Amino acid sequence: MESTVIKQSNKNGDRFISKILNIFKDKRTSVGAIMVVVICAIAIFAPIIAPNNPLDVNISQKFQGPSSRYWLGTDNLGRCIASRLIWGTRASILYTSFILIIMMFIGISIGLISGYFGGKIDHIFMSITNVFMGFPSAVLALAITGILGPSIKNLIIAMSSVWWTSYARIIRAMVMETKQKDFVQAAYATGCNHFQVIVKHILKNISSSIIVLATLEVGNIILAIASYSFIGLGAQPPSPEWGVMLNDGKAYIQTQPHLIFYPGICIAATVIAFNLLGEGLNGKFIGGGKYE
Repeated sequence: MESTVIKQSNKNGDRFISKILNIFKDKRTSVGAIMVVVICAIAIFAPIIAPNNPLDVNISQKFQGPSSRYWLGTDNLGRCIASRLIWGTRASILYTSFILIIMMFIGISIGLISGYFGGKIDHIFMSITNVFMGFPSAVLALAITGILGPSIKNLIIAMSSVWWTSYARIIRAMVMETKQKDFVQAAYATGCNHFQVIVKHILKNISSSIIVLATLEVGNIILAIASYSFIGLGAQPPSPEWGVMLNDGKAYIQTQPHLIFYPGICIAATVIAFNLLGEGLNGKFIGGGKYE
């Protein structure tokens, strides 16, 4: 009986591997995956790739055109635009990772507990979730950041504390469906306790769907971070962050439009990359938005 449970529970892992191998058959997903790999590589190797220190100010070199020293020219303070964009990639991926990890940890924990135990526990957790969902997440995060003060640390706290709600509900639905499966019922029969059932059988079998949800959320988080930084509530100058660069360049949009164009392109390309990858994974693992 126990070996049967293990085999049934491992089926999803085998499907996950086979679907991963088939991902690159879809052109859009392949393009998204390649773009994500390149973006992550730039973020990791930013200190090596960047031609200059992104914080070095040289007023005498302001608004310089592209050259061997300044690949994309310089901004209003003579700082290397290419170096700031490259380091901005690292900043955006790093901040997004922090928010995503915290947000998904809260959402997964609440979704698992609420969906598995049900009853009063489910009612309490879902009541709390509904309270948070009663307010627009963007406005609530804006209010929290305004109270705590403008900084990237406070923005991470604000976004993490309000963006988990929809994922808690989605994961709860997944858990409620999965716990009715035969292999979960068989796990009970073999004497597995609640923790073993949740971790080894339920969480393991919805992990691929969670990965898809996380991938789809990356683009939204990057866009939100840039937006909050643009209005002065996220990363602060002189930080080499895309939203900060947009804010710095808006005063020169008529005379130096490239100061807005370059970070805007970086934001758009990164969002598109993760959305392409996420949509491809969504079609492979969730079947086109089963839990949406």
